[in-house]
Amino acid sequence: MSLSMYQASVPAFLQMLNNLSAILDKAEAHAGNRKVDPEILLNYRLAPDMFPFVRQIQIAADLAKGVVARLAGVEVPKHDDTEKTFADLKARIAKTVTFVQSFKPNDIDGSEGRDISLTLGEHTMSFKGQPYLVHFVLPNFYFHCTTAYDILRHCGVELGKRDFIGTI
Repeated sequence: MSLSMYQASVPAFLQMLNNLSAILDKAEAHAGNRKVDPEILLNYRLAPDMFPFVRQIQIAADLAKGVVARLAGVEVPKHDDTEKTFADLKARIAKTVTFVQSFKPNDIDGSEGRDISLTLGEHTMSFKGQPYLVHFVLPNFYFHCTTAYDILRHCGVELGKRDFIGTI
């Protein structure tokens, strides 16, 4: 049995988004227990040329909602990047989870050859559905999820591999 486009996308996005939400709870508790201003964690970055924590979460959510919408051939919902608190980020994740959950296998399966076009800055990128999911979105999604996790670990939030992977 082959892996369908739906199976390769929706369950993975839902698992990681829910894990990120749980990680946010731990980060908020850490800030409260250690009397650390939450803005320090939310704006922390691993290197000067990297996005801060809050942007890592926004991008991960955008990737998840964008890919399922594009594979299903529907408009990608726009979310303003205005999150400033852990609660704001959790709300963005929850909104994204609800959107991703609204898709059924028959909405996405068969999209391997769908033409996908994205504009990133001044560049337009063109893909077929399967390479877009497997070679562009999944690596980017996991990169931003991992970077968010790494930022919090670097800042002393007690997280382990189980927090990142979640329960399977």
